[in-house]
Amino acid sequence: MQSADIAVVGAGPAGLTAALCLAHAGRRILLIAPPEPDRKPDRRTTALLGGSVHLLENLGVWTSLAARAAPLEGIRLVDDRNSLFPAPELTFRAAEIGAASFGANVENQDLVAALLAAVASAPAVTRREASVAAVEAGPTGLRLLLDTGETVDARLAIAADGRNSLIRKAAGIDVRTWSYPQAALAVSFSHSREHGHVSTELHRRNGPFTVVPLAGRRSSLVWVESPSRAQALAALPASALARVIEDELQGLLGAVTDLGHRGVFPLSGLTAASMGARRTALVGEAAHVMPPIGAQGLNLGFRDAAAIAELVAEAASDGSDPGSDVLLARYHRARMSDVLVRQASIDALNRSLLSDLLPVQALRGAGFHLLARVAPLRDFVMRAGLGPTALPPLMRQHVA
Repeated sequence: MQSADIAVVGAGPAGLTAALCLAHAGRRILLIAPPEPDRKPDRRTTALLGGSVHLLENLGVWTSLAARAAPLEGIRLVDDRNSLFPAPELTFRAAEIGAASFGANVENQDLVAALLAAVASAPAVTRREASVAAVEAGPTGLRLLLDTGETVDARLAIAADGRNSLIRKAAGIDVRTWSYPQAALAVSFSHSREHGHVSTELHRRNGPFTVVPLAGRRSSLVWVESPSRAQALAALPASALARVIEDELQGLLGAVTDLGHRGVFPLSGLTAASMGARRTALVGEAAHVMPPIGAQGLNLGFRDAAAIAELVAEAASDGSDPGSDVLLARYHRARMSDVLVRQASIDALNRSLLSDLLPVQALRGAGFHLLARVAPLRDFVMRAGLGPTALPPLMRQHVA
């Protein structure tokens, strides 16, 4: 039998970050996750917003990532629907709100490698390569039964084990799920022209076509299409897909070469009824799933990790129970509004692209015209897109 203050279940980016945040809060952490299977490198990328970059800086992770990250200095939105009410092209610049960038784009495999290295060197975090087979709840803690036959006692469990979370189910937390008639093709590539550290998002009838800068003359692409079209694109020979991407970009990035591994992912959504219950706190996709639009998914998971760590640190300072119903209720209040607002905005944007109703297109076009002309509204939208005004301390700059 092993014991820990807190057991973090799941070693994806959200789980690894939660373990580091909680260790920073002064707790002993047991990180439980099965060993990583041999697989092709994950060439998908994540656009980390400013608060997420500050979080990694404060956890000592960013130093090893910075050289392989591309700053996001601008975001360009182009209406490519050919509708009766075309929206004007918009380009948001971080300099407009006094920032050097909106954040940075990194490859997932680099991000995970940096987080794993930080966890390995964190004295307060112990890694256990196993899966949780069952959970038994008690009045003062949880008992996790591992597939190795061992047991782990913890006062609080962090469910970071994905959208099909066993830990969430054991806590009895219900979820609402939905799906979209879309799939996303993800691939990275090299190109002959500079990207200028500007992300370009073409809004099309089947969903966004988004290219995001990587270090050097490389970019990542998330192309939302019908599932059959996305699969057909992914099956093309590399040279043929490169030509298609060049055509879709209309020469924006020049010649496209050196395509990375391709993946196709169905678009869906999930919202947990509560962010925590029965000595269990949800982070990342165990709590919320949304389409890969607007760089919100993992950034929400990082905010989850920083928020629960802040509450656990407060509990340590006053000697209270880190798994109490009171603490989990505070965590729910701290996070749920952020989650619901982000999901609603991404859902509305995505469905507005899919809809051919003239009132919907007229409203969308009018909104873009306002953003193009009303400076205070542009400022509000840019700042709101970066996250809530009141971020947890670990996500602010210059934390000691």
